[in-house]
Amino acid sequence: MHFIERGCASLISVLPDGDAVEVGTIGNEGLVGTPILMEANRMPYQCEVQIPGDGWRMPAMAFQAAVHQSGTLRAKLLRFAQAHFNQVAQSAACNRLHTIEERCARWLLMSRDRAGDDFPLTQEYLAVMLGVRRAGVTVTAKLLQNAGLIAYTRGNITILDPAGLEETACDCYRIVRDEFRRLLPEGENHPTGGRQR
Repeated sequence: MHFIERGCASLISVLPDGDAVEVGTIGNEGLVGTPILMEANRMPYQCEVQIPGDGWRMPAMAFQAAVHQSGTLRAKLLRFAQAHFNQVAQSAACNRLHTIEERCARWLLMSRDRAGDDFPLTQEYLAVMLGVRRAGVTVTAKLLQNAGLIAYTRGNITILDPAGLEETACDCYRIVRDEFRRLLPEGENHPTGGRQR
């Protein structure tokens, strides 16, 4: 079990032909290892740290014992699991229905909520996160940069205008953010990093 304090991890679905796309993002609002919480022993996804940071690791057996001993802990973690499931479902709809520019803005905002305004990111990695070719990411990043929403230098993104980026993003960003806020209210961890808007 991993608990992220700063940074974030991605759940990535890799298909038999090698194509891959991110299906979920996890930051300081929850944990990496939801299958253990749900009493399953594995998941069919890869988990990769997308933005480095800090966190804590806990042996699965110790985690299970703590969850069984504390109804409060179990309830909070189950609310996170529901919020994360909502994020995964919304991502599936978003990946099918929205433009690369809208999806990229959504992804950058979700990453900002977990890691701050400045974080390491390559175009190749962003292409995997969005399930598109790198050329599409190059064009999209250039559009967002020309609009003054981001600054992109080799391997690093800085969010310059979060409000403008939110206007560019599809409604999926707000839907997921609001569900996390509803299920993990202020005072509990949520992916806005305490920055309620």
